[in-house]
Amino acid sequence: MVDRREVSAWRPSVPGVVEVFHAHFTEYAYPMHVHDAWTLLIVDAGAVRYDLDRHEHGTPDGTVSLLPPHVPHNGSPITADGFRKRVLYLDLSRLDETYIGPAVDTPDFVDPVLRRRVGQLHTALARPGDELEAESRLTLIGERLRGHLRPAPATRAGSGGHASAGSGGHADHPLARRLRELLDERLLQGVTLQEAAGLVHAHPAHLVRAFSGAYGIPPHQYVMSRRVERARRLLLEGGTPGEVAAATGFYDQSHLTRHFKRLVGVAPGRYRAGPR
Repeated sequence: MVDRREVSAWRPSVPGVVEVFHAHFTEYAYPMHVHDAWTLLIVDAGAVRYDLDRHEHGTPDGTVSLLPPHVPHNGSPITADGFRKRVLYLDLSRLDETYIGPAVDTPDFVDPVLRRRVGQLHTALARPGDELEAESRLTLIGERLRGHLRPAPATRAGSGGHASAGSGGHADHPLARRLRELLDERLLQGVTLQEAAGLVHAHPAHLVRAFSGAYGIPPHQYVMSRRVERARRLLLEGGTPGEVAAATGFYDQSHLTRHFKRLVGVAPGRYRAGPR
């Protein structure tokens, strides 16, 4: 078999993400090594075995693995065809050092919701202009990971384990309204989730839940919906897709086209070319 090593890596402009790393290896085995960041790992094909703190672990289908910083580990393929993986390296602002011990004890989680969210986060991180979506998804992923690593029995509810104060309840509507006003005010230039949380004095994860509970969509979808609505008006006024993208806060024309097609059903050029 050919020793295949395909790698892509980049650093997105999302707070807390040190690196995004995608790889396809057939025979390569990692020696023992350490990182100074958290390693959040999903395997899309094949499987990986690794040693962490002198204990052997693996990544069967659907597993999300979280390897703590400063703790040596290795990694090698289990199957003949190797493995394809997607990795996020997260700094200590997302998970502090108090979670290292629990992560050593239990680094692998069979959690379909968490697995799906991590995959969605990778998709968002690969698309310039979707940083708010990526930051929102990463915030909720961090919260779910903390629930796995340090559950609080007194506050655990039936699903997902987190019974946060007023998640989606009426008490959150003023908070959600303040965030909506901020998003409207900063629609073109955008606002990071961390900045928004500071301005409205709320924890980022609680802010996302409050907004989603009040309005039925997460903040990033609200922003994109508002931008697409504005783009529709400008297209009908005769603007070109490139001009409209720049005028409505999108990263570039392809960013506008992707969201426009998702929300409207046709590309901006076809929409503008429709009946007047």
